[in-house]
Amino acid sequence: MTVARSLLLFVLAALAEIGGAWLVWQGWREHRGLWWIAAGIAALGVYGFMATFQPDPHFGRILAAYGGVFVAGSLAWGMVVDGFRPDRWDVTGAAICVLGVLVIMYAPRGG
Repeated sequence: MTVARSLLLFVLAALAEIGGAWLVWQGWREHRGLWWIAAGIAALGVYGFMATFQPDPHFGRILAAYGGVFVAGSLAWGMVVDGFRPDRWDVTGAAICVLGVLVIMYAPRGG
């Protein structure tokens, strides 16, 4: 259950960070206004708390692993929200990053 909880927290963190950054982007670059930017800043604040709920106590490990989740999540967000079509190199890179997440977070460690 711990791995499932950890994975869920990574997904929620990705939604908060990528969604927050997207809202700021929309508010500023697409001229949608300050409410979009404010919502984005709030979502980024939520993201900032997500790592604290991970069961592993090591900040560096959590954020390093999250980097891989962010890479894959950003491509997925682009596909769903903006109609982006990743090429084979995008997909290959994201797969490598996700493999890195699995190794960093869930590899067996000796005492």
